[in-house]
Amino acid sequence: MKFPVFSRAAIAVSVVLATPVAHAAVTVLGNGVAHSCYESAEFGGNPTDGIVTCTFALEQTTLSVRDRAATLVNRGILRSRKDDMEGAIADYSNGLAIDAALAEGYVDRGAAMIALRRYDEAVTEIDKGISLGANKPWIAYYDRGIADEALGNIRAAYEDYKKATEIQPDFNLARDELSRFRVVRHGE
Repeated sequence: MKFPVFSRAAIAVSVVLATPVAHAAVTVLGNGVAHSCYESAEFGGNPTDGIVTCTFALEQTTLSVRDRAATLVNRGILRSRKDDMEGAIADYSNGLAIDAALAEGYVDRGAAMIALRRYDEAVTEIDKGISLGANKPWIAYYDRGIADEALGNIRAAYEDYKKATEIQPDFNLARDELSRFRVVRHGE
């Protein structure tokens, strides 16, 4: 059996340059403030305004246990967009302390750890999110690929980017990363 070998040409690029990580918001149903927080995390917009909305939802509205946990995770995404990784990790951790089944919370905490260059911890977190059935697994595989690559696990990074594109073929962040690899088969 022939095993692929991965060229290291251009591999260091994503370690040196800031490769964008992806986030997955946790859905909050309804029309309330917590739902507006979710929309800010999921669809973008001004992260400062989104954080204010999420904080209002947490402090001034009555939320179910699950929605409180989801709102914390969603506020963490918005904090991450403002490069407040410590605040984001605190929100992810607080949300997961309430509902440890929120797979996206682990994936997003892993993404924040990538930004802090805590790659081993990031892989552990993302693995947990994948095992819990993340709603957007292509994001988890992409983020884990970034951490794998930073750790020098080139084959694992390639496989993660590939898996992300298999799940979501139009996920351009993963496709762009995958395009940097050249697979060479021994004996060919």
